[in-house]
Amino acid sequence: MMTLFGIPQCDTVKKARAWLVDHGVDYLFHDYKKAGVPEDLLDRWLAEFGWETVINRRGTSWRRLPQAERDAMTTTLARAAALNNPSLIKRPILVSDDVTLVGFDPEQWQHALIQEAINQ
Repeated sequence: MMTLFGIPQCDTVKKARAWLVDHGVDYLFHDYKKAGVPEDLLDRWLAEFGWETVINRRGTSWRRLPQAERDAMTTTLARAAALNNPSLIKRPILVSDDVTLVGFDPEQWQHALIQEAINQ
């Protein structure tokens, strides 16, 4: 079973959820605002992709951080900031047993889901 991590009001999350439904993919939705950020997964994402990918540096939550904090950002600081404000995490993140996808790219998702189906 796949889990989609995000915030339900996010337009990109809405597009991703619609895409999953349209492609007949069963998934669980994990709402950061209600359920928080799983620390073990956040640590894995940061290690695998780097804070520069996991943290959404285009959003208003990033721009609200003081410039000095943005300039000094490290993995450790990004982890603390994301736990304190999950809106900083790029959305959505799709996780299954074999794949983790950060952000919504329909072509990338299609390719990854086909590969996962082949591996099962």
